[in-house]
Amino acid sequence: MSWASRRRTAYLTGVVLFFVVVIGGPVAYWYLSVPPTCNDGIRNQGETSIDKGGPCLVLDVQALQPHATLWARSFRVRDGSYNAVAYIQNPNKDAGVRAARYRFGLYDSKNILIAEKEGVMYIMPGAVTPVIEAKVDTGSRIVAHTYFEFTEPLVWERVKDNALAVTVNNKDISNITADPRLSATVKNNGVASLTDVSFVAVIFDPAGNAFAASATALQRIDAGASSQVTFTWPDPFTIQPGRIDVIPLVAPSLVVVQN
Repeated sequence: MSWASRRRTAYLTGVVLFFVVVIGGPVAYWYLSVPPTCNDGIRNQGETSIDKGGPCLVLDVQALQPHATLWARSFRVRDGSYNAVAYIQNPNKDAGVRAARYRFGLYDSKNILIAEKEGVMYIMPGAVTPVIEAKVDTGSRIVAHTYFEFTEPLVWERVKDNALAVTVNNKDISNITADPRLSATVKNNGVASLTDVSFVAVIFDPAGNAFAASATALQRIDAGASSQVTFTWPDPFTIQPGRIDVIPLVAPSLVVVQN
């Protein structure tokens, strides 16, 4: 090797070593010394995808069981007014959505859009979440079909179902041929008070088909306390009630995994 070649080799080696020390050193230091987090853009610490799963609050949807819309229907309250309801089934007991944007579309028998409603709801973990839009105005049109969809991608997170503390008992329905009325006793069995607790009631016929729905809410239920909730309808039922669902709804809260 000539003197000029050795000089070029030494020069290039020096340049490479310079970049290894100046750039590679800090990168290696950061990679080896900075603790992993759920927003570092790296799949580490047991994550199932980048910054999702493992100890992270945001979960990898590919690692979850799929949710499903069991049904969506609109129930006549009075002429020109309907309650639109959808049942969302989530089989993942530790995963839910804190803000799910949705849309109801109400259509007549000719599949012409009569009315639509948009809103935001949560999806409870490991349960059926009823989504309801009450008193949807349809004018003089009759609803034949109801369509429900989520309008934005769902962000699944590790959450706790706070509604598990609430039990519903003593469901009693009366005056079905005049002005139907459903009452139930609800109790907070938890150790903390609950606020903004909603309840959705759905009435099914003996064959299991839903034909009426309503909703109410309590501002607060203290720990260990009981209360009465009541649902009413302005017109008589023309169908004999069978199963009665009264589902409590409490916004889920995040669950932090301790390392």
